[in-house]
Amino acid sequence: MRSALTALLRAEGPFDVAAAAWPGAEEQAESLQPDVCVVDVDCPGASAVLDGDGPARTGVLGRNTALLVLATAARPGSLRRAFQAEAHGYVDKDGSPGRLVQAIHKVAGGERSVDASLASALLENGSMPLTGRERSVLARAANGDSVAEIAHALHLARGTVRNYIASATRKVGARNRVDAIRISRQAGWV
Repeated sequence: MRSALTALLRAEGPFDVAAAAWPGAEEQAESLQPDVCVVDVDCPGASAVLDGDGPARTGVLGRNTALLVLATAARPGSLRRAFQAEAHGYVDKDGSPGRLVQAIHKVAGGERSVDASLASALLENGSMPLTGRERSVLARAANGDSVAEIAHALHLARGTVRNYIASATRKVGARNRVDAIRISRQAGWV
């Protein structure tokens, strides 16, 4: 998929595709400082760019990098995460390749670009019940990290991690931690 996208963008020019590999994308974004960073919100590791409180993501992308997300209306939680990360463009994954190229041009020029299907899904979706910290704790739990590992990685006390997990579990109406992760993944929150 990434190689096809890279070929499309190079053919449609005048794009200089700096990197297309997801492993290590966070480090590449920090070092390359691209004008536009295209992120599939459902790709593993997208949380490195999407999670955080809006301007906090500038540590990864930098202030001059515009975020353009590939999303689907079926996962409104992912759209909400992109919105909270202050994405400049939203392109429906089911749309045409030409639509993506147009959106990149607009976003690179400082404009906003939102596909109509995603705009209505974002507006119809209620607010996300989880805080950014609850999402980051659940995301790490979903990756199999223990409470101690999560606490160490996020610079929190173990009890605080357990409190975040309990809070997230209550907010999503889950029975337990595993159920909270499942519900949050289905909604696109994690």
